[in-house]
Formats: sequence, structure tokens, C-alpha cells
Amino acid sequence: MQTLKHRKYYICLPILILNYHIMKELIEKINAEFETFSTEASQQSEKGNKAAGTRARKSALELSKLFKDFRKVSVEESKK
Repeated sequence: MQTLKHRKYYICLPILILNYHIMKELIEKINAEFETFSTEASQQSEKGNKAAGTRARKSALELSKLFKDFRKVSVEESKK
């Protein structure tokens, strides 16, 4: 019986490590995309740069997708 639990631990361990790396990668992507959004949005509001507004809106859509991915991974992780 102990060997089965032992095997489960080793089977689950790579999954835990994988989820950790996925979450870490998502957080890094979110931070980078937010920097892009912040830069472009400030260029639009401060300098009236219309092209920067387009890039900021595109970045906002990408952030939305990344947040949804993060939420999925986070909920999955909390169920364990």
C-alpha cells in the first residue's frame, strides 16, 4: 500500500512542477504585456498618438486572454 502512495507522489510531482512553471510563465507574460499597455496608453493620452491607442487596445485584449488562462490554471491548482 505504501508503494502505491509513493508512486502517486512521483506521478503527481511533475504535474505540480509543470503547473508552477505555467503559472510563473503566465505571470511573466502578464507583467510584460501590462508594461506594453501602460506605455502605449500613456502615449495616447499624453501625446494624442492614435496609433498608440490602437496598440494599447490590442494589448488590452491580449491581457484579457492571459487573465482568463491564469484563472483556469489557478482554479485547477486550487482543486488539488
